[in-house]
Amino acid sequence: MALRTVSVLLVEPVSVFEFALATEVFGLDRRDNGIEPLDFRVCTERPGTPLQTKTLSPFTITATDGLDAVAGSDLVIMSATLPRTPTGYSQALLQTLRDAHEEGAMILSLCSGSFALGAAGLLDGRACTTHWMYFDAMERAFPKIKLDRTALYVQDGRVITSAGTAAGIDASLHLVRAELGTKVANKIARRMVVPPIRDGGQQQFIDLPMPESSADSLAPTLSWVAAHLDQNHTAASLAQRAMMSERTFARRFAAEVGTTPHKWLIQQRVLAARSLLEESDLGIEQIAERVGFNSAVVLRDHFRRQVGLAPADYRRRFVA
Repeated sequence: MALRTVSVLLVEPVSVFEFALATEVFGLDRRDNGIEPLDFRVCTERPGTPLQTKTLSPFTITATDGLDAVAGSDLVIMSATLPRTPTGYSQALLQTLRDAHEEGAMILSLCSGSFALGAAGLLDGRACTTHWMYFDAMERAFPKIKLDRTALYVQDGRVITSAGTAAGIDASLHLVRAELGTKVANKIARRMVVPPIRDGGQQQFIDLPMPESSADSLAPTLSWVAAHLDQNHTAASLAQRAMMSERTFARRFAAEVGTTPHKWLIQQRVLAARSLLEESDLGIEQIAERVGFNSAVVLRDHFRRQVGLAPADYRRRFVA
């Protein structure tokens, strides 16, 4: 699917963060980063009518497009609002979601936006997730769903649901990565200063972009490692480069990066391999050597575990 047109559906009260993250990922002009802008539409039932926000001191957001503008969208995002019963959403909104899915659009819900997808019948028989606060209510309201209580986001066919708050960023970047490629997803993540990949459940490993440098930050060490992935690195050698004891380094790494040096290094190497598969004609053996894996066999093993595809299959998907 060519991702060109994105429509965001707003229902009062609007959850500001989720709407903002959808705008940040899909609605900004990033031509200065070499990314072509998308046709981004903000849609609601009554365009031009101020919508109250879900905040202590409510302000309003005014959508410019009606539900008719959703037609023809490649991606439809159901933004978050207070969860409702299956009969709590307008039939016009639910039919808009059904029509978009029937027409072939990807459907993405952010946080409690999953309830609207459930009310539209789009989650029946599907694996999905939502904010942990709403697990029980979700299963009561939609007994036909297959709720995943651990995932940051779940994709089942052309429907993607995300867990609470920041998990919407993970789901959005996952979609960008799948449709526009790793390079574009990494550029957006870097601008947002968020992890380009945070796959897995609530206890997932995290591979962060380089943190802003400070006097006691690991950023200089991580930046150097990311630029020298072809070299052999151990916890001891990294601690030495950071001028710390191994114990102090391990503790600081876990606090600042959120995982172990070994897991972070593997993820950085896989991430680099993804970019080379997309952007170069290098063979698998050459890529393995360039990113620091001992052989193509080792690269394939880690790549399959992290990405779910063999490197050659991944390349065909993005280069074809």
